[in-house]
Amino acid sequence: MRDLEVVIMSDLHLGSYGCQPIPIANYLNSINPKMLILNGDIVDIWRFRKNYFPETHIEIINIILKKIKNGTTVYYLTGNHDEALRKFSDFNLENFHLVDKLKIKINDETYWIFHGDVFDSFNKGWTKLIAKTGSIGYDMLILLNRIINTMLVKMGKSRRSFSKKIKNSVKSAIKWITDFELTAAELAIENEFDYVICGHIHAPCIKKIENEIGSTIYMNAGDWVENLTALEYQQNSWKIYRYLEHQSEFEISEIQPELTPKAVKISFKKDIASLAAQLNLYTKFF
Repeated sequence: MRDLEVVIMSDLHLGSYGCQPIPIANYLNSINPKMLILNGDIVDIWRFRKNYFPETHIEIINIILKKIKNGTTVYYLTGNHDEALRKFSDFNLENFHLVDKLKIKINDETYWIFHGDVFDSFNKGWTKLIAKTGSIGYDMLILLNRIINTMLVKMGKSRRSFSKKIKNSVKSAIKWITDFELTAAELAIENEFDYVICGHIHAPCIKKIENEIGSTIYMNAGDWVENLTALEYQQNSWKIYRYLEHQSEFEISEIQPELTPKAVKISFKKDIASLAAQLNLYTKFF
């Protein structure tokens, strides 16, 4: 298990068909961070159904709760897919914190961390329905991509990502990502932050952005639907961790993989409440 000072993950989308719980669990079980920042869209409440929340997804929550119990400081920042939690924002219990945004200092450098959906007009008003519909289509594309990749690997060929290819080839998609990064960076520069860290756009990145006023370091943790990336901080240095490049390190998983998405009939409220009760959260949320 690797000791790390800070780990940032975003866009796990637990509760959605696109989520990949085995890599998430393997990664979390391989690290021992002093601080774990979950930067939005961790539980996909948009896609939630009472008859689909697999045990493998619940186990991810359990792993995080165990880390909290063992002393890891965990910040859960709300995103658009888990925006329902914003009514509970600024809730703190020992080393667990539920917030919408985070301003912290690391080695005397200032950080501004938030999910980033505040920049997305598609998450406001009636257009949210369009965004939710697009989310369903994205889930189906990821599932189809996963099936085809399984066949490609068996044929001895390399994996491919349809969604990445679309993002990298469609000019409007490229512009959307670029505009997002510039907007976040310009606001950070204006407010004199050394770093700004987002999620939301599923595009892992570390880069310096400058304008006529100054400069900042923009970072994005990526996602755990297709990129399988996280930001790691150790010995005064940030890096993007990519799970697929280190897959051989974690061949044995504590969670048995599901070959196909499996609907598990559970009482979501009951099961999550039992986990939350470990941290005395039951009376707060239910």
